[in-house]
Amino acid sequence: QVQLVESGGELVQAGGSLRLSCVASGRMFSSYAMGWFRQVPGKERELVSASWPGSTYYADSVKGRFTISRDNAKNTVYLQMNSLKPEDTAVYYCSAGSKWPQFDYWGRGTRVTVSE
Repeated sequence: QVQLVESGGELVQAGGSLRLSCVASGRMFSSYAMGWFRQVPGKERELVSASWPGSTYYADSVKGRFTISRDNAKNTVYLQMNSLKPEDTAVYYCSAGSKWPQFDYWGRGTRVTVSE
């Protein structure tokens, strides 16, 4: 079982930056695929970015603005979000899986609000 705790979401103005963090329990963190998803009411959860051994993924909507990174010594994955837009407003969820692209564990989410 893996537990995930996100933090870092808050209200920010358009053009600003935020860094989300997700701390994971467990000893297999370095081998896990880690992902950041986001969801707005009435829409499906969207994969924003993911990191797994040897590769990363970014949704087209965030390429060039968001960067995923991980510190395996701290069991932590980060999402650096720059040049934020109002359409980035969502609840962001951290997720983990033993093998890309399967995600088995979820955090409770952290809310990001980008104002005009």
